[in-house]
Amino acid sequence: MGEKVAAFRKEHFNAAHRLFNPGWDDATNEKVFGKCALPHYHGHNYEMEVKVVGVPDEKTGYVLDLKILSDLINERVVERFDHKNLNLDTEEFKDLNPTAENIVVVIFKLLRPHIDNRFDLQIRLYETPRNFVEYPVS
Repeated sequence: MGEKVAAFRKEHFNAAHRLFNPGWDDATNEKVFGKCALPHYHGHNYEMEVKVVGVPDEKTGYVLDLKILSDLINERVVERFDHKNLNLDTEEFKDLNPTAENIVVVIFKLLRPHIDNRFDLQIRLYETPRNFVEYPVS
């Protein structure tokens, strides 16, 4: 066939976070981040789409076996972040503000080393049904 195809896998995790810059006072954090800066955290039901683009294998017809991709996402992302406070319970966000933009880049970096470089990889992360981010952008 030789034509590239995009295969997608959806997964989700639930996590709490607080958006704030420790170099700012509470008033500045509240002005910039609003309710997301409240000191007792808040949670989201994150939905993510992992997109893998490549030429389907001649023998299987798969770009990538989606069961293998699902297992990888669960092992590298969901188990790491699900039902966690991103600020307090994860190394990735110890010194990195857990905005959706930063979370999507971290997810990409967690998955990329485990997906063959012949495949393009893109992550879309929904923080709410109306707010989402993608990385990388084309």
